[in-house]
Amino acid sequence: MTEFSNQFSRRKFLLTVGASAVGSVLLKGCLGNPPDFADTAQVQQVVAANISPEQAPETTRVKLGYIPIVESAPLIIAKEKGFFAKYGMADVELSKQASWGSARDNVEIGSAGGGIDGGQWQMPMPHLISEGVITKGNAKIPMYVLAQLITHGNGIAIASKWQGQGVDLKMAQGKGIVSQLKSAGTPFKAAHTFPHVNQDFWIRYWLAAGGIDPDRDINLMPVPSAQTVANMKTGTMDAFSTGDPWPYRIVKDKIGYMAALTAEIWKNHPEEYFAMRADWVDKNPKATKALLKGIMEAQQWLDNFDNRQEAAKILAGRNYFNLPVAILLEPFQGRYDMGDGRKIDDQSMAPLYWKDEKGSVSYPYKSHDLWFITESIRWGFLPQDYLTKAKAVIDQVNREDIWREAAKEAGIAAADIPTSTSRGVETFFDGIKFDPENPTAYLKSLQIKRVKA
Repeated sequence: MTEFSNQFSRRKFLLTVGASAVGSVLLKGCLGNPPDFADTAQVQQVVAANISPEQAPETTRVKLGYIPIVESAPLIIAKEKGFFAKYGMADVELSKQASWGSARDNVEIGSAGGGIDGGQWQMPMPHLISEGVITKGNAKIPMYVLAQLITHGNGIAIASKWQGQGVDLKMAQGKGIVSQLKSAGTPFKAAHTFPHVNQDFWIRYWLAAGGIDPDRDINLMPVPSAQTVANMKTGTMDAFSTGDPWPYRIVKDKIGYMAALTAEIWKNHPEEYFAMRADWVDKNPKATKALLKGIMEAQQWLDNFDNRQEAAKILAGRNYFNLPVAILLEPFQGRYDMGDGRKIDDQSMAPLYWKDEKGSVSYPYKSHDLWFITESIRWGFLPQDYLTKAKAVIDQVNREDIWREAAKEAGIAAADIPTSTSRGVETFFDGIKFDPENPTAYLKSLQIKRVKA
């Protein structure tokens, strides 16, 4: 073994041992009483002893926003299991956001103004915030996409009254039902959690694949995740696109069923991402990589299915999701009772955080950014000529280079570090393909769209 390998192995051993001590201190603070002064000093001593000088973060403090759905799990687990602290980020504050709109508003003002420095995002929110498309006064707040947090973990939930009537994955008879409701002046009502981002895209893609125009044939609106169950109970909503645990909770409460998992619509699809304000990253490059290392380790821990029961208990806690552990357990294992007699038992359909059948989940492929922007153009959320500048915007916002640096510093195997910024051609459940080398061909292949292509 070379001298470098010996030093690296020793340092990795020290980091692992240190993480155990840090983790025990943090768990006291996060799950019980706040740590006392002695505990804080212990954290600092452990961190100082195990972080090499060249990788020591510029700050140990950061404020990250999250929404209580399974996409946030890597952030929560990195905090609770001591993975952030292991790499020197001992003062990570996780701030629960009331909605995606709140997260956007809070990242605009930053932690210095009482907001957040970054956190969990639907795509392409970081690009839209950077470009000033969805900010107050169209102010441009540059952001960097740093990692993908998860694949899968979303679904399309349908009110019980439509069970057995063909409102399902392929919408066998659903188009006729939607047409009748539209003619009667009582259009089918569906919701997502924020406009012009991925949970909006999932339900739009599903509807359009079934021949239903989401802008003209139904009433589609944004509703915060936490209101999905309440709205379904009162009968004011026919369908929802949202993240676990909400669709599954609708099934357990016997007020609806699952027409589709997004894993069925697009297997191994990109879901939500970790992104930060660019000014924070530029000021704290080592701290940024320390956060990424903690997230990567949390993602690997989560993808050990032996850990999923413990993960469910942590996430379900009062400080985070505040719901029964049972609501998370089965979906976390890839076991879905769809509520209509259909059952799925397949770990590859579960939320995945580190690896899926195509390879890396954590690495932020630029080709996926391009799909989100192309889909935005499809629905008229961005002008058609935006496609000509999409690559430049993606190159500015997507910092996969920082992910690579962090992965190498963390000792991630070369085989787990993608060599291309493109994952290649993507295939959807209706046979449509997206080739990142020719997004215009994808737009041309779509029957329902707002763009002329």
